[in-house]
Amino acid sequence: MNSMSYLDLHREVSQDIDAEIDTALEHLGSLAGTTRNTVAKLLEQRKLRHPLSVLPLLTHGMETGNPRPAIPLSAVHLLWWTSACYLDDLADANGASICGELTENEALLASVITGNSLPIQILLSQDLPESARSALITEILNGWIIGVDGQVDDMRGDICSASRKSVVETYRGKSGAPFGMITAMAAIFSGTTAEKVELWREFGYVFGILWQIFNDQEDIISGRNEDLLNGTVTYLLASVVEDAAPDSREYILGLCAAAGRSHQARAELEALLRTPTALDRYRAEIDVFRAEAHRILDVLGGDETYSPVLRHLVDHASQMLLEADLAPAVVSGAA
Repeated sequence: MNSMSYLDLHREVSQDIDAEIDTALEHLGSLAGTTRNTVAKLLEQRKLRHPLSVLPLLTHGMETGNPRPAIPLSAVHLLWWTSACYLDDLADANGASICGELTENEALLASVITGNSLPIQILLSQDLPESARSALITEILNGWIIGVDGQVDDMRGDICSASRKSVVETYRGKSGAPFGMITAMAAIFSGTTAEKVELWREFGYVFGILWQIFNDQEDIISGRNEDLLNGTVTYLLASVVEDAAPDSREYILGLCAAAGRSHQARAELEALLRTPTALDRYRAEIDVFRAEAHRILDVLGGDETYSPVLRHLVDHASQMLLEADLAPAVVSGAA
C-alpha cells in the first residue's frame, strides 16, 4: 500500500475546508454583508503557503482512525493563521502588503473577524456536548492570549540580552501556542482523555518551535532577510551571538544595530549565520527538537495510517534548509 503524505491528505479535504469557511461566511453575511465581503477578500489575498491545516486532521485521525470530523477545526486553523499572519506583518517595520480593493485599515478590521468571530461561530455550530464546546472556545481564547504574548516578546526582543533559552520561550508563545491550541482542540474533539489532550498540546508547542525555525530559514534563503531588517531575534542569530568570543560579540551586535538601515551589515550578518560551524550546531539543535516531537508521538501512539503522515510532517518541519557559505566570514572590530 502506498503511504499517504500530508499533502495528499490536504488535497483530499481542501475543498471541504473551503466549504466550511464558505458556510461561516454565509452566516456572517446575514449579519453584516459588507464585513463578509471584506473578510472574503482578505482570505483571497492572504493565502497561506503551507497547508498546515492538516494538523487537526492528523491529530483526530491518530486518535480515532478518521480525520474528516476535524474538518471544521482545519477551517478554524486556517482562519486563525490568516488573521495572525496579517497582524504579524502589520506589526513589522515594513507593514503588511495588501493590494486590490482593501485598504490597510479595512484589512485590519477584517482580520479581527477572521481570527476571532468566525472560528467561534464554527465551533458554536458543531453538534457537541456543552462541556466540549466550552473547552474548545477556551482554547481559542487562550491561544490568542499566549500567542500575542509571545509575539510581543518577539517584538521587544533584544539581541544584547538574548540567548537560545529566551528565544525558545518566545517561540513557544508566538508559534508553539497556536499549534498547541489546534492539536489540543482536535484531541478534545476526538473525545480522548485529558492526559492525552495535554500531550497533544505539548506536541503542538514543540512542532511550533520547529516550524518557526523552518520559517526563519525560509526568510534567509528567499533573500528577503526580513528578520535581520526588522531586528527580529531568531534562534540562529541568538546562537551565533551567544557562542561568539567577547570581542567578536561586540562587533556582531554592532552589525545587528546597523542591519535595519544597511544592506552591507545584513550581508555580513547573513554570512556569519551561514558559517559551517554555526550551521553544524544549528542542525544538531534542530535534531533535538525533532527527537522530542517524535518522542511525544511515541507516547501518544495512535492509528497506524495517520501516525506516519504526522511523523513525515515533523521531519519536513525539521529540514536543514540553509547551506554553509564556504567563504570565510570576517568577524573583526578593526576599522
